[in-house]
Amino acid sequence: MNFSYAIALSGGIASGKSTVSSLLRLYGYCVICADEISHKVLESSTKEVLAVFGNGILKEGSDSMIDRQKLGAIVFSDKDARAKLESILHPKIRQEIEIQAQAQELKKAPYFIDIPLFFETNHYPIKQSLLIYATKELQLERLQKRNGLSKQEALCRIESQMPLEYKRTLASDVIENLGTLEELQSAVESYLNVLQKLKI
Repeated sequence: MNFSYAIALSGGIASGKSTVSSLLRLYGYCVICADEISHKVLESSTKEVLAVFGNGILKEGSDSMIDRQKLGAIVFSDKDARAKLESILHPKIRQEIEIQAQAQELKKAPYFIDIPLFFETNHYPIKQSLLIYATKELQLERLQKRNGLSKQEALCRIESQMPLEYKRTLASDVIENLGTLEELQSAVESYLNVLQKLKI
């Protein structure tokens, strides 16, 4: 399908992309979120995922609820495991993104698709992209604080993704998230002011 009015929203882990998604929605823009879709797809694909990863990834005392922290610990430290999980989930995630995007395309107005690994996978033919940037040091600090991870665990997750320094050379636009929430909100407003004057 054609993503004529879509803008890919991307970033890195703990770069502030979710906060920007919330702000964009606040300003009335549709944001199709790949992560939200992936959580639902994971729930509906429990049997397939357990067949590959075993019952060790289930939540304590449950026989059907996957513990995303346990699964994450496996796939962030093992490329082959991550590829296996992606082969189960990604086709279903893409299908749902396309269904939601098709509905937005009919409106002939800009909308965002929040795809964390937009540049890594190169699966979506979207011309416009917005990257939320933070330094690696800030990512590390925020991720340890947010997820209660050790420095090594946090580094492992950050380094499983393409460096943000490189992503910023690929993105159409970049919003830097290096300071306060107020500064980030102001940067988002400036970006949207420009977007409203342009026609995709």
